[in-house]
Amino acid sequence: MTIVLRLAPLVIRQLIRRPVRMFLTLLGVAVATFLFVSVRAMESGVRDATETRATDTRLIVYRANRFCPFTSQLPQHYIDRIERIDGVAGAVPIRIIVNNCRASLDVITFRGVPEEEFESEVMPSLRLSAGSLEEWKRRSDSAMVGSALAVRRGVTVGDRLTGAGLDVHVAAIVESDEPQDRNVAYVHLPFLQESARAATSSGAGGIVTQFNVSVTDPKRLEEIASRIDEEFRRDVAPTSTKPERAFVARAARDIVEVSRFAGWLGIGALIAVFALVANAIALGMQDRVRDIAILQTLGFAPSLVTGLVMAEGTLLGVLGGVGGAVAASVALGLGHFTLSTDGVNVEFASTWGVFTAGCVAAMVIGALASAVPAIRAGRSDIVSGFRAT
Repeated sequence: MTIVLRLAPLVIRQLIRRPVRMFLTLLGVAVATFLFVSVRAMESGVRDATETRATDTRLIVYRANRFCPFTSQLPQHYIDRIERIDGVAGAVPIRIIVNNCRASLDVITFRGVPEEEFESEVMPSLRLSAGSLEEWKRRSDSAMVGSALAVRRGVTVGDRLTGAGLDVHVAAIVESDEPQDRNVAYVHLPFLQESARAATSSGAGGIVTQFNVSVTDPKRLEEIASRIDEEFRRDVAPTSTKPERAFVARAARDIVEVSRFAGWLGIGALIAVFALVANAIALGMQDRVRDIAILQTLGFAPSLVTGLVMAEGTLLGVLGGVGGAVAASVALGLGHFTLSTDGVNVEFASTWGVFTAGCVAAMVIGALASAVPAIRAGRSDIVSGFRAT
């Protein structure tokens, strides 16, 4: 470790001998790492939103053979029969209206919930960052807006949020650990039902999109889901009931496919890092053949020469990787990017794990990319080096 620290200034001086080449290489590594971290953030968000956990206790009751919220219509009175099923702890009827059912980066999702159920079932999982619950309860056209949606739309308490044919008063901004809550606006169910009826003239009052059902035992999720679907199998509006994360995975299947394709872009970004660092080191070695011979004459062992060259490649990877990872994390944090489809939301998860993965990947790739030029430099002949022009 001591010899590495003592030779660190030499490594840095070798790098900055060609400042333009170094800058372009670092820029290329940073751009590739930015892409890699962004892709990993998308993959992490998809995984968090769709992976079923043993502690999950919520089911989503949806209209059978329906996908977009516009087409899922269930009678609100189903709630009484759902709550009578053994193992059901409670149910919340929800009406959902979105401005776009297709996969998009900017979707406004309104969720209409009865006031009593919102306060008892939904509000405990939310954290107020601005505004108040009392203001939401006071006005029938008010909304509790998720923090990510508020940032994307640039609204705060007292503003108007417009979208999907609705115009609501922002009564509060809420935070949540769940991306589904951070990216929606909660409004009063009667308001949303009346707005839908006025817009379609189809008698949408008393109709909801889905029921969020809480169960008493997570181990009975599948059993209770089957019992709910059996209860309504012969009704005019049959149901399809799934655990919440399985429901999100089904609804977001297009996003999952996009994430899988994006994974190949991440691999391509790592290959770009490898090529950039390897090219920079190889060109550097061509310019420093005589310098390597001088180091060998001064007593630098082949392994030490190899280590110095690999240190250059590793440093290029670290500096470019950290720069790209920081830029990606800042962009993702400020942008609150979310892919939405069929009324469900998948956030780009900018976490420390994703940031660290980008930095470590760039560092390792930088070291590997410089390995071949470094070994060749360590094995170079002293006489040939002094003869080089």
